[in-house]
Amino acid sequence: MTKIAGYASLFGAADLAGDVVRPGAFAAALLRRGTGGVRMLFQHEASEPVGVWRAIREDSRGLYVEGELLAAGPRGETAGALVRAGALDGLSIGYRPTRMRRGPRGRELLELDLWEVSIVTFPMLPGARLRLIETEDVMAA
Repeated sequence: MTKIAGYASLFGAADLAGDVVRPGAFAAALLRRGTGGVRMLFQHEASEPVGVWRAIREDSRGLYVEGELLAAGPRGETAGALVRAGALDGLSIGYRPTRMRRGPRGRELLELDLWEVSIVTFPMLPGARLRLIETEDVMAA
């Protein structure tokens, strides 16, 4: 099992399309769905989840996630091997905007219906990255 953590979204940072997520955008979805209702996918492929998110929360920086990649099925094995090798470190959110407004360069996303966070090769938000968590770090926390 591979344990990972990182930021799936950063508040105030424009993604490659110019969209900017504002603080509080995930609050309603997280309250409604809970951590268990947000899926961990590989490259946004909904047919085969690759793990589980154990913690998802907003903090002052953005949407922080912690989870476990599971070696169940070919996608899970592939995703875990690529993350462990350092070849894959991007995160990307799957959502539907429920409240937004047009900004000067793109959309300001005020409320999002979050349904998944994917491990990806090229995140739309370049700063959305994951890191491996060592077992000792998890036990010490």
